Amino acid sequence: MALSAVMLPLFAGLSLSAAPAPSGPPTPQEAKAFTIKVESDLRRLWTRSSTAEWIKNTYITDDTERNEAAAAEEVMAYLATAIKESTRYKGLKGLDPATERKLHLLQVASTIPAPSDPERRAELAGIVAKLNGIYGKGKWCGKPGSGAKCRDLEELSNLMADPQTPYDQLLDAWVGWHTISREMRPLYQREVELANEGAREIGYADVGEVWRSSYDMTPDEFEKESDRLFQQVRPLYEQLHCYVRSKLQKKYGKDKIPDGGPIPAHLLGNMWAQGWNNIYPTVEPFPGQANLDVTAALKAKSYDPIKMVKTGESFFTSLGMDPLPQTFWDRSMFTHPRDREVVCHASAWDVQFNNDLRIKMCIQTNEEDLVTIHHELGHDYYYHSYYTLPILFQQGANDGFHEAIGDAIALSITPSYLHRLGLSDEVAMDQKNLINVQMKRALDKVAFLPFGKMIDQWRWDVFSGRTKAANYNAAWWELRRKYQGISPPVARSEADFDPGAKFHIPSNTPYVRYFLAYILQFQFHRALCRAAGFKGPLHECSVYGNKQAGARFKAMLSLGSSRPWPDALETLTGERKMDASALLEYFTPLQNWLKEQNQGQKCGW
Repeated sequence: MALSAVMLPLFAGLSLSAAPAPSGPPTPQEAKAFTIKVESDLRRLWTRSSTAEWIKNTYITDDTERNEAAAAEEVMAYLATAIKESTRYKGLKGLDPATERKLHLLQVASTIPAPSDPERRAELAGIVAKLNGIYGKGKWCGKPGSGAKCRDLEELSNLMADPQTPYDQLLDAWVGWHTISREMRPLYQREVELANEGAREIGYADVGEVWRSSYDMTPDEFEKESDRLFQQVRPLYEQLHCYVRSKLQKKYGKDKIPDGGPIPAHLLGNMWAQGWNNIYPTVEPFPGQANLDVTAALKAKSYDPIKMVKTGESFFTSLGMDPLPQTFWDRSMFTHPRDREVVCHASAWDVQFNNDLRIKMCIQTNEEDLVTIHHELGHDYYYHSYYTLPILFQQGANDGFHEAIGDAIALSITPSYLHRLGLSDEVAMDQKNLINVQMKRALDKVAFLPFGKMIDQWRWDVFSGRTKAANYNAAWWELRRKYQGISPPVARSEADFDPGAKFHIPSNTPYVRYFLAYILQFQFHRALCRAAGFKGPLHECSVYGNKQAGARFKAMLSLGSSRPWPDALETLTGERKMDASALLEYFTPLQNWLKEQNQGQKCGW
C-alpha cells in the first residue's frame, strides 16, 4: 500500500518526545541518527496499521472501524511529532544524500496531517474512519415506499455498464448511488478544517500544498506541470468527446444530449463517467469487424478469478520477474465474501512491508477486471522490487509511477497476444480493425484524462479556501464541465455532496497520481518497446516474454523512492521529463480518423 497517515497504526509507547530534546545547532550525524530512529519506529507502526486497515477493508463492522480510528490516531500523533522535529534539519549542510532524501520524504508523508491537540487529533481519526465506513456500506434501496431491492455499488455499476439498460434505470442508478454521500458533507468539511490545521503546524499553507510538495519540485511548479501535461492531451480528448456525443445523440436523442453541450454523466457506462469503455458497443466505429468481446471469451474459456490473476502473473514472470509468493494466494481477497461487508474497490498491499503481497478485489469475469488485475499486480511487483530498502524508500519514485507500472504492462495486451491466449479471433489488422481496437482503448485511456486531473484540482481549491464549503457541489460540477464536458443528469444542490460518491474523496487518496500514471504508462511502454528492439508502430508492440525489457523495468522499480523521480524515469526511458508525446504517438491513427469523422460537427461544450 501507499504510505499515508490514514493507514498509520496503533503502537503505543513509540515516542520521539520521550528522548531529551537535542541541544545546540543540529549536525549531520544527529540528523542521520534521527532518521534511523524514525524508520525503526515507522516500520512497526505501519505494519500494525496496514494489518488493522486490511481487517477493516475485508470485514467492515463498527468494531473494525473503531480499531482503525484508534490506530490512525496513535500514528497521526507520532508522525506529526516526527515531521515537526525533522524540520530542525531542513537545509542542513553536510547531510549525506540518503539522509537528506529521507527527511524530505518524511516531511511529505502524511496525506492527512493531524493537529497536535489530542482531542482534535482523535476527532480527525474518527472522521477518517467514519467516511470510509459510509462509503463501504453504501446502498441504494430505491425511493421510500418503492419496495425496491437494496443494491450496492457493484450491482449498480453492473447495471450502468450494460448498454441495454434503459435510460430511466441508468438515471435511477446514478441518482441513487449519489444519495449515499450526502451525510458525508459536514464530516468532510470538518476534516478539511482539522487537516489544514495539522498542515500549518508542519509548515505548509494547507493540505493541498503538502500533496503537491511530494513531486521533487515546488507546489506551484507541480500545478503548472500537471496543467502542461493536460494541455498536451486535451485536443485528442476533445475529438473523442465530440465523436462519442454524436453517437449517444443517435441513441438517446438530441433532447437529452443537445449539440455543443456536455454529456450527461449517467450515459457513459460508468458511475463517475471516468472511463467509457462499457459504451463501446454504442460507439463502435466499424461493427462486425474484429471480435473484441474479451469478456465473452473469458467466460467461454471458463476463466475464474484465480485463473485471471494467474494470467496477470504470467505476464510479469515472462519478463524475468519472480512468481508471486504462496502467501499472496493464501491471503488475498479475490471475491466478495458472502457473509460480510467489504470494500470491493481494488487495491494492492504489502501488509508487513516485507513481501507480504496481496490484492483485494471482488473480481468479476470481464475484460475490465482483467486489466485491473494487471494494474494491481504492477503495484505488488513494485513492492516486491524495493521491499529490502529502508522503509522511507519503500514507495514509488512518485505516486504516478506506482499507478503506471501495471498499466504499462497492460498496453502489451495486444490483439495478437489475446489471440495467443485464445481470447480473441486471429485478426488481420487492417485499418478498420485498427480503429476499432484503438477506439476501445481510448474509451479507457483518453476518456479518463480530464477526470484524473479535476479530482485533485477540486481538492486543492477546497484545501486552499478558493472553494468555500458552501459551494462544494457547485464547484465540483463546474470543474467536471470545464475539464470533461460532463454535466449532472438532474439538478444538483448544496444538499448533495457528489464528490463523496467517488471512493478517493472519503478515503483521502490523492488522485492526480492516476492522471500522471495515464501519461507515464505510455512513456514507459515506449521505452520498454525500444529496449525490446521493437521497430513498428507503438500501438502494435507487446513486450511479453522479452527479458531485455524486463531487466530495464526492474532496474527502475528497484530504486523505489531512494532517488528523485527524474532519476528513476531516466533509468527506464533515458528521459528526465514527464511527456505525453508517447500517448499521442500511440493514438495517432485514431486521432486522424476522429478528425475526419467530426468534420461538420459542433465540437466542444
